[in-house]
Amino acid sequence: MSENSGMSMERKRYVIIMAAGSGTRMGERLPKQFLELSGKAILQRTIEVFVEACPEITVITVLPEDHVGYWKDYCYKHNFICPQIIVKGGITRFHSVRNALAKVPDGALVAVHDGVRPLVTPKFIAEMFDAAENLPGLVPVIPCVDTLKVLERKGDALVPVPGSSVDRSVLFGAQTPQIFHSEIIKEAYGQAYDTMFTDDASVVEKNGKPLTYVPGERLNIKITTKDDLIIAKAVLSSLL
Repeated sequence: MSENSGMSMERKRYVIIMAAGSGTRMGERLPKQFLELSGKAILQRTIEVFVEACPEITVITVLPEDHVGYWKDYCYKHNFICPQIIVKGGITRFHSVRNALAKVPDGALVAVHDGVRPLVTPKFIAEMFDAAENLPGLVPVIPCVDTLKVLERKGDALVPVPGSSVDRSVLFGAQTPQIFHSEIIKEAYGQAYDTMFTDDASVVEKNGKPLTYVPGERLNIKITTKDDLIIAKAVLSSLL
C-alpha cells in the first residue's frame, strides 16, 4: 500500500461539545459553560483546546435551546471565529448526544466531551485521537484516591450500610473526551433510553461493543461548582 493510500484511510475527526446543561449547582444567572474563566467563556476555552489539538476537526456544539442566540452573540462580540455546527439539546444528555450524532457520518472518529472540561490538554486529545484509529471505543479514566464509605440517610444523619464495603483499588472515575468510531456510537444511540446511561461509554457498552480504558489527566476536572471554578483559575494561572 502506498503512503498516499494509507493516509486516505485516516478517519475524519469530529468533536461533540456537550454544553446543554443549565448549570444550577453553580448558582449563577448564566449556565456554567458561559461563565468567564480567566477572560474567556469556559465553553470557548474548551473548544479552543480541541481546535489546537486537531486544527481540521469539525466542532458540533450542543446548547440549551434558549441560549443558542446568546452563544452566537458571544462569538461575534468576542471575535471567536470557529466554525461550529450548533445543535439544540434534548430532554436528557442521552437525547442531546443523539441529536448531535445525526450530524456525524459513518467512517469518522467522534469525541464526546463535556463543555465544562476546559483543562484537558491538546497533547492528550491528539494522542487519544491517534490511538482511536484502531480502537472502536476509547475512554479515559483516573483511579479513585479517596477512601469510600457506603452510607445511607436516616433523617438528617448519614449512617453506614451494614455489611457494605468498597474496594478502592478497582474503582476509577471516567472522564471525557470519550472517542468512538462513529458508526459504533451511532448504532449504540439507536437503543431506547435507559436511566443507567451515565456517559457515552455506558451506552456503547450496553450495546455489546468493546471499550478500551486509558489513563486520563488528573487536572481534567469538570467545572460544576464555584470551588471547581476557583481551582480551574488557579490551574490556568500556573500555565499561562
